[in-house]
Amino acid sequence: MSESMTLAYRAVMAVSAPIVRGWGRLEVSGLEHLPLSGPVLLAGNHDSYWDPIAVGVAARPRRQVRALAKSSMWKIKGLNLVLDGMGQIPIDRGKGDLGALERAIEELRAGACIGVFPEGTRSLGRELRARSGFGRLAEAVPEAQVVCCTVIGTTAIPRFPERPNVSVRFFRPEGGGLQPGETAGELSARLLAEIRREAPIDVAGRRRR
Repeated sequence: MSESMTLAYRAVMAVSAPIVRGWGRLEVSGLEHLPLSGPVLLAGNHDSYWDPIAVGVAARPRRQVRALAKSSMWKIKGLNLVLDGMGQIPIDRGKGDLGALERAIEELRAGACIGVFPEGTRSLGRELRARSGFGRLAEAVPEAQVVCCTVIGTTAIPRFPERPNVSVRFFRPEGGGLQPGETAGELSARLLAEIRREAPIDVAGRRRR
């Protein structure tokens, strides 16, 4: 089964759509690879704060994406209520947050679509090592379908008056989900490498002239 979208999630996606779809000229492809129901693990690249919004807007015709997001965002008064209403999951990155992983596992088993950035944070122009969290979720919930997505162009959204071309592509990984003998870390690394072949690292913010 699949969950119904929360009111807060619908509202945030509706407010964000004119920026991502209109200003960003969003192009979405491969949406048919995102299952309409059942547990899904969604992996993507992360170069901009706009990435989770772009993925959410792109996926909205089919699924609500519950993302693992840095816990510091919950310290912002008001935003914490919005994030909770959207079903996002706070995680203390880099500290082995078992509580966040346990919640993600519970929601996956209940049929949710959980979005994870294997890099764990924005690239900021750096080549980052894939973290094992995605693979650990795949190990814990083997029935979850693994889907990848590439996000391109979001780094240019703030570069007014330069107009961006944002694209999101959903696809199934070439080697499938977790394979026999493959570790959690190896799965995360394999998926990130495949994603980055199509979506090279890009630096967010305004370009220097």
